Amino acid sequence: MELIIKIALFAPPVLLAITLHEVAHGWAARYLGDPTAASLGRLSLNPIKHIDPVGTVIVPAVLFVMSGFMFGWAKPVPVDMQRLNDPKRDMALVAAAGPASNFVMAFLWALVIKAGFMTESDVVRMVLVEMGKVGVGINLVLMVLNLIPIPPLDGGRVLSGVLPDRLSTVLAKIEPFGMFIIFGLLAMGLLGLFLQGPLSFFQTFIIKSVGL
Repeated sequence: MELIIKIALFAPPVLLAITLHEVAHGWAARYLGDPTAASLGRLSLNPIKHIDPVGTVIVPAVLFVMSGFMFGWAKPVPVDMQRLNDPKRDMALVAAAGPASNFVMAFLWALVIKAGFMTESDVVRMVLVEMGKVGVGINLVLMVLNLIPIPPLDGGRVLSGVLPDRLSTVLAKIEPFGMFIIFGLLAMGLLGLFLQGPLSFFQTFIIKSVGL
């Protein structure tokens, strides 16, 4: 029963965080000239269209059970860089849209927590507060993690968009090894150390902003 309750509390904020992260990429790309994601139906809020069986289900579940740390990914939204109005600049903006959506969602989930504290029902309060905590946590983790400046993470693509072409080309050569670097840092226990400071900063900022 306890496991079922945990799944019920975790599933909505986790699925929303991952789904809207990808949809935000697609929305930004369409706004900046590339309708590829829209034409393939990837601007849908239906999480089934974005679920990657390994990255969205298996990896987060295993990591959470083994370490309490949750990390995952959805099917990347396709973006045709050459169809963007200004390919290099706009690709950076498309990449930044994902983490930006997670920041907004973290803020909204903090408001859910605040609403929970204001309700008179103990059950409703528990559901809203606990689900809100998960929503704030998972969105901030996704935001900060994706802003690490290592391609193919969003931070790597943002950095590539602001670097001179020569350095951007060098950074692009790291992309095939990017996820191995991330998992290596995770295995060595260093990833959490890198994320701890930024996570604490943004969590404090959001909590104070909503008056919790």
